[in-house]
Amino acid sequence: MKLQIIQPQEVEVFYILPAIRSRMAAALKEQGVMQKDIAGLLCVQESTVSQYLSSKRAADVKFNEPVNKEIAAAVKRIKTKEDLIRETQNILAMVKSEKILCKVHESVADVPAGCDVCFCGHEEGK
Repeated sequence: MKLQIIQPQEVEVFYILPAIRSRMAAALKEQGVMQKDIAGLLCVQESTVSQYLSSKRAADVKFNEPVNKEIAAAVKRIKTKEDLIRETQNILAMVKSEKILCKVHESVADVPAGCDVCFCGHEEGK
């Protein structure tokens, strides 16, 4: 039983960001990038990359095809830490707009099905 309400930002930090990094690591590996270089590009430990690649970490979140394609394209543009931040933020925005964040949130917290709190009340003047 899920008794706890957690904020969408917590879902991003604990579930979505690691899943994005995991998919980025896999995409970089497919391009022939060495594990230590993947760690450097993603600003994580090499052991973390190993866990991503072996599906021991961040394997529960599933992205749809458009998000997976964007991640594969994004890793080709990452050369600096600023690029990493920019590309990650773009992917996070896509995850939100595709409501993948909502699905993960519903699966890990006591959030009513169909919740749209993140998408309402943001109109100008409110």
